[in-house]
Parts: sequence; C-alpha cells; structure tokens
Amino acid sequence: MSSSSAAAEQHRHHAVGGRELVPLAALIKEESRTERHAVTRSRICAREDGGVGGEVGEAETRRPLLRYGCAAQSKKGEDFFLLRTDCARPSTSSSSSTTSHPPTFAVFAVLDGHNGDAAAIYTRDNLLNHVLSAMPQGLSREEWLHSLPRALVAGFVKTDKEFQTKGQTSGTTATFAIIDGWTITVASVGDSRCILDAQGGAVSLLTVDHRLEENVEERERVTASGGEVGRLSVVGGAEIGPLRCWPGGLCLSRSIGDIDVGEFIVPVPYVKQVKLSNTGGRLIIASDGIWDALSSDAAAKCCRGLPAELAAKQIVKEALKTRGLKDDTTCVVVDIIPPDQTIRPLSPPKKMNKLKSLIFRKKAKDQPNKLTKQLSSVGMVEEIFEEGSAILSERLGNDSGSRRTSSSLFTCAICQADLQPSEGTSVHVGSVFSSSSKPWEGPFLCSDCRDKKDAMEGKRPSGVKVL
Repeated sequence: MSSSSAAAEQHRHHAVGGRELVPLAALIKEESRTERHAVTRSRICAREDGGVGGEVGEAETRRPLLRYGCAAQSKKGEDFFLLRTDCARPSTSSSSSTTSHPPTFAVFAVLDGHNGDAAAIYTRDNLLNHVLSAMPQGLSREEWLHSLPRALVAGFVKTDKEFQTKGQTSGTTATFAIIDGWTITVASVGDSRCILDAQGGAVSLLTVDHRLEENVEERERVTASGGEVGRLSVVGGAEIGPLRCWPGGLCLSRSIGDIDVGEFIVPVPYVKQVKLSNTGGRLIIASDGIWDALSSDAAAKCCRGLPAELAAKQIVKEALKTRGLKDDTTCVVVDIIPPDQTIRPLSPPKKMNKLKSLIFRKKAKDQPNKLTKQLSSVGMVEEIFEEGSAILSERLGNDSGSRRTSSSLFTCAICQADLQPSEGTSVHVGSVFSSSSKPWEGPFLCSDCRDKKDAMEGKRPSGVKVL
C-alpha cells in the first residue's frame, strides 16, 4: 500500500469482520518485520491481518507521541471502532497566529452493538460531529478542555435522539476517548470499558459498567423512572440469566438507541477527565468480549512490554484462550509516550518472592471512586473531572458563568437548534433534581429535547411501544 493510500485509508471508519485466528508466533514474526519501520512513520498504517496500528507525532515537543493498535475477532459482526488522530480543534485567533499548524486531538472509540449493527454504525459516524457542534467557539485550549464533559453529554444525547427517529430497534454501547496532549477525556455508556495503565503499574478505570446486574445505583434509577428490573422467567416460574430491564429485556441501564426498551435506558454518559504526567501511560479500550474473560489488571499485565498493536492482539488472544469466542471481541490499545522516546518503556513487573508478594500486592479494585489520583512510582495521574449522574439538569449545569455569545443565548443545549426568545425552556424548569432556583437561567432546550429529558427522568411516558 502506498503512503498516500495508507493515509487515505486511516480516515475511514473500520468495522470488525470475521477473520481467522492467527497463531501468536506468526504475529510476533510478522511484527518483528514491520516494527523496524514503525518508528519513522508519522501517520496511520492500515493492515489487513486483523489488526490496525499506527503512530502520530506532534510538532510541539511538549505534546506526547501516540502509538496505537486494534485487534478483533467477530462472532455477530456488531462491534465497531473508531481511530482518528487528525481531529482539528478550533483555535482562538491569537493561538492560530502563533503557529502554522492548527491544534489537533485524537479520538479512539469502541462501540458494541446489539439487536443489529445500525446503532453502532450511526454512532461511529455521527457522535464526534455532534460533540464538536456542542462546543462554544473561540475557546482557548484550557477552556476547550473544560467544556468537553458537557459537550460530550450533549453529543451522546443528540446522537441517541436522532437515531431513534429512524425507528430502528438496534442499540449500542459507546466508549469514546479524546486525547489532547497529556489530557484524556473518556465518556461511556454501557459496558465497553476503558482502563489506564500508568507508568509504574497502577491500573485505573476510566469508565463505569452500566450493567443492571452489578450497578445498584442504576437499578434504583431505572425503577424510579418507571422501568422494571428482573430476570427472564421461563416455564414453571423459574428465573434465569442476568438482571434485565423490562420492557425490552436489556441488561444495560445506559446505551444509545434501543427505542423498544424505553427512555429510562438513557444515553447520558459517565465522563472522566485525567491528566497524565510527562511519563505517559497506556489506554486499553475494549468491548465486553474482553472484560467478560479478563479483569482490568489481567488485561494490562498480559501485554506489558509489547508495542501497542501487538498488545491489542495479545489481549484478544488471552480473552479467547480464557473464554472462547462467545461474543464479538474488540480491543484498542493507545500508548501515550514522552516525545523523546519512540517506544513505551514499560516492562513486565519484576518477580517477587512469595513473602514479598503477600506483603506488597494490592488487591485489584474496579470501582472508579477507589481508583482516583493514582500515584505510581514514576509520576502522578491527576483527576480533573468525574461525573456520572443521569440527570441532564445536573450534567448541563448553568450558563450564568460560562463563556457564550449573543448568538448562542437561544440555542438548544442538546441539538443546537436556534430558538426564539419565547421558545427555549430552561433545563432546570420543573426538575426536582436541579440545584438551580433560577429557571430563567440556561442552558435551554427546544420542545423536542425537553420532552426527551422528561421521558428519561420518568416524568412522562416515553410513548414507546414494545415490539
């Protein structure tokens, strides 16, 4: 493949298709041939062997180098992923005058569809644009990063709202990571997990699994909003399988799509934003085909010391070895590397004798509130933002202290539709969940988005017919 065609290929979205498993020995042999040339490449290189890998460098020496890989095995053909490293961040006039290159950021996402692939494909193709359309214009980089969590909420809800108008019953998880310099912002609904393996071996969760079986708070929210939670009943009255939401029988409490389930299954994402030290780290984003087989620690440990592309393949291999191919299995690995290095210098942990291991080993914990501000032996991971509420009035906040222009005063905070002064309704009006006592404050919603908000909070029937 020529360099121009490889560069063009990297802009395409990639769907996971069924491929034959390749022995690890063959992968290592092939990797050893290609890895010698990988350091000199500055754009993505798409390959046809079941994995995708690439390398991106920034002209600014302060920004890290990104190297990434993806591997997958298909069972139903409903997993999809997104790899983009050339997303342009709108810059202020002052910043654009000091550099000839517009600032960029990278996006990596995994989408695990169910009941068909339509929702996953639509989300892959539209979510990023919807997030960017919710961002105010003319922001500095710091303001842009500060606005990202709110824009991600708006983008997820808009994607869900627009897909549901198509009348298709498909749904999808979405784990969406934005990397801008050393700052990582992850938004997620469903159970496609993202973990951070920082230098020094500290493994942190950047997402929350929205599974009814395991998330008590989500079960309480769904039932309070009008849904029923229970197991599948079979002949004789016995209950089998995981907890599900009825109508629809979905095991998740948050997703995009799923019009046949009801709007108490919400698209409002859990969002976490962290900043790495300049020692870097590794992101692992994967569908539940990985996490049903491997713990977060096991996934991180099994690929330490390997380059990103081979690491993704190793994680998939370990998951298949543990559980077999029972579901679509997709893994994206992203190494965030200091600019003066060409590979991530993370070797497998040193062996300890049994006594030391009993004294110093820490039990793995997968609750995000237990994994904040992890201090490794090399550097600190700084937590900037974390919020998981499903209530829009809490997630969209107040406009009183935010940066805005007169043209955006009457714009729907979710779909960005222009509103007349008499049309917009504050997101805080009538919300028992809102801490605001000023209903004249924004952000504002159009009538359609207001109806969706009310349905998600259980204040009106969703009007969804069970098919």
